[in-house]
Amino acid sequence: MNFVARLKKDLIGDAGARFVFVNNFEVERSWAVGEPKLPGAGISFAGATVNRMEEMGALLAGEGDLVVLKAPMDPAFAAYLARIGAADGSTLIVEHSDPDAMVTEDALNSPELLGKLRELADGNTYLMPLGISASEEALAKESGLPLAGSTAQICKAVNGKVFSRGLVDALGLRQVPGRVVHTVGELRDALTAQLALGGRVVVKESLGVSGRGMVVVEDERGANRLLRLIERRGADAPANLVVESWIEHAQDLNYQFVVSRTGGVRFETVKAAVLKNGVHQGHRFPVELPPVAARELAEAVEKIGRALHDEGFFGMVGVDAMLAADGTLYPCLEINARFNMSTYQSRIAEKFIPEGKHAIAATFSLKLQREHTFAEVETALGDLFFTGAGDTGVLVNNFATLNAAATGEGSFHGRLYAICVGHSADEALAVRTEAERRLGEMAGETA
Repeated sequence: MNFVARLKKDLIGDAGARFVFVNNFEVERSWAVGEPKLPGAGISFAGATVNRMEEMGALLAGEGDLVVLKAPMDPAFAAYLARIGAADGSTLIVEHSDPDAMVTEDALNSPELLGKLRELADGNTYLMPLGISASEEALAKESGLPLAGSTAQICKAVNGKVFSRGLVDALGLRQVPGRVVHTVGELRDALTAQLALGGRVVVKESLGVSGRGMVVVEDERGANRLLRLIERRGADAPANLVVESWIEHAQDLNYQFVVSRTGGVRFETVKAAVLKNGVHQGHRFPVELPPVAARELAEAVEKIGRALHDEGFFGMVGVDAMLAADGTLYPCLEINARFNMSTYQSRIAEKFIPEGKHAIAATFSLKLQREHTFAEVETALGDLFFTGAGDTGVLVNNFATLNAAATGEGSFHGRLYAICVGHSADEALAVRTEAERRLGEMAGETA
């Protein structure tokens, strides 16, 4: 049974059900509406680019499944995925696409698409969003297709960092030194106490996402700068922050598992962040943990999974963890009870990265002067371009994000998402490094 079939079996009880994937990346933006923010956090983000990450769902859908997209796939990219057998599902396109809107909002504003979704309602077809907020519940209501997951209220509640920290305490798991701050007035004492332990301190919004909504405090001066800004709100103003020590030189891990509708917990995969000269290169897999850390991680999966089900949650779960330089595992920094980047790589991994192969899931950030075609990307990669099962090289798993920020006026920042495959971890990293150099040349960047 492949990944998608297992997921259907866990969430619906029928591996043969049909999923309509709605890949609303950064659903946290919806959950965070009305929640307190750190000063200056979340002011800007590459919304148009992030919203086109929904195209990754094309590589997740199985035969018979559908994926709702904001725009048709580039024909050359779609033909490539078909040629190597990386996309088995079909696509549905919204007729009203706003670059700054998530795909769910576009779908709700597309009467023709809604009509097509209603025609799919056969009692065995389900909406499968990345995460469930009020918008996905509205889409379920409008389309007549049930959601394959928990309610928006439950999903938001269990995705908060404040919730994660409380759960780790309750389960007796190893915790990063720190505390929760509920009001602005509590922050000063929390920062003072944490800095007194030595080292840097990180302050996180409960529902921040993708590196936004957090501040790293280097010292007392930095703490006072943050306090001056936030204490203007008044001591009793809500804060909902997590204040933690920064664990230096730790390896970032991400693991994912599924909590079934009936409460079963099934581990899927663990990936490790790769740094080169201090620069993030992506996440590598497979990962072999030290025996003690592997056992502790397995225990954490079971405990966290059962606890989430007790809260009423079922669905995909990704957890951020850390392996300290001395081998100490911090098994839960943050729970993301929704699809994760690893989810979208699961089907690719099963097809193209068998035992003995290694991969790095990479993001190539490029400053572009104009839009580029998929053929140009293929030419730039040359002999690194992945050609199918058994090959090594660069498998592009999202092309829409490369040109999503183009406006026709001036330069813009594009992203290319890809899986870099090699016969060893070192070879996969070498593939990634050379691919970055070649794509930079394509973009006209100079070393």
